[in-house]
Amino acid sequence: MSPMTAWILQEEVVPRLQTTIPYQVHSIGSEDPEELLQDSICFAAHLMDNAEKANRTVTAGNISYFTGLHMKSGRRSYGSSMADALGVGAQLNGRTTTTSLDEPAGGEGEEEFLVGDVLSLDDEDPGQKAMRKLDWEAFLSGLSSREKGVVELLLSGHNASQIAREFKVDPSTIKYFKNRLAEKILAFMGPDILREVVRRPGWKNDLVCERERLACKYLRRN
Repeated sequence: MSPMTAWILQEEVVPRLQTTIPYQVHSIGSEDPEELLQDSICFAAHLMDNAEKANRTVTAGNISYFTGLHMKSGRRSYGSSMADALGVGAQLNGRTTTTSLDEPAGGEGEEEFLVGDVLSLDDEDPGQKAMRKLDWEAFLSGLSSREKGVVELLLSGHNASQIAREFKVDPSTIKYFKNRLAEKILAFMGPDILREVVRRPGWKNDLVCERERLACKYLRRN
């Protein structure tokens, strides 16, 4: 862009946009009037640069007018995709809508839930569960048949006496098996495995803290 075109943009186009864009172009989603004005200036600069490269003469009024039309139709300087779910054009056409995760979504009793609370799961991350399953299968593959049998009975809820009767051995032998299995698990999984299993995901900590804050706020009111 030449210095003369830049001067026209600054002195003639921008003042026009300042008096039209905040009142003619509606904010979509998280947009605000200042952001729309900045985006319209970028759009106008792009139009003027293209006109200059094509050796076309356009007035500041024309640039301001067509910039306003493009902005009202949902076009932005960063793109105008109608297929993007978060795109302004798609939202103006009614193809998509956006909802804040902080918007209320009802609740039970005195507890109010947000959209983010409804969409979040109380279960752990599926990726972590899958990785833990792979680690566990790899660990079991290195055990003897008797050790695998002890593990299966322990997981099904049998106590040491029941497992001893199942294998026809002394209960002290099953206790020895359990201690040896614990050592093998620590050696295979690492010393932090117990802490990792019981640790709550970070996003859940934030959710619990927010719920506790709201509960405390409610108690103070009463």
